[in-house]
Amino acid sequence: MTQRLTKLFSRFRRDENGSASIEFVLYFSVIFVILAAAIELANINLRHAMLERAVEIAVRDIRLSTGDVPTFEDVRAKICEEAAVIDECDSNLMLEMKQVNPTNFTSLPEVPDCINSQQDPRPVRQFEAGQDNDLMLIRACLKYNPVFPTGPLAAAIDMDDDGYAKLIVRSAFVQEPR
Repeated sequence: MTQRLTKLFSRFRRDENGSASIEFVLYFSVIFVILAAAIELANINLRHAMLERAVEIAVRDIRLSTGDVPTFEDVRAKICEEAAVIDECDSNLMLEMKQVNPTNFTSLPEVPDCINSQQDPRPVRQFEAGQDNDLMLIRACLKYNPVFPTGPLAAAIDMDDDGYAKLIVRSAFVQEPR
């Protein structure tokens, strides 16, 4: 019995058929992981850039507006309109805005208030429209589903229990006189 097994294993070691398949499987898995991480990173960068651009456009409209004071819904609608690549923006975007005193500066709370469409709607933590020459802080937190939620990059992202990751954009501006 041992002679048969020894003969079988020695024949198996000498046979080179299928050796390219093993190399392909090893190299392909490494290349696929790198490709998946690159796609995920590109998607994160695109969403973050579009969210940052949309927040800046909305801030510019708030800053230069000479009409009515914007509401939370107006600002969120403007951001979602400008950030065209973001899915479910209306239900996954949370905004905070407050007026601050430059001589006695207090920032927004350290932990952002984020929401996703899986959660029940809740009131805004803080959204105060500014008056003339007020220094304003605004923070947008967007929850999104990663493209590859089990990929190598998603493991490094802070995700909640529902599988949503978050993007946070902050901005400061001075309310122009009307």
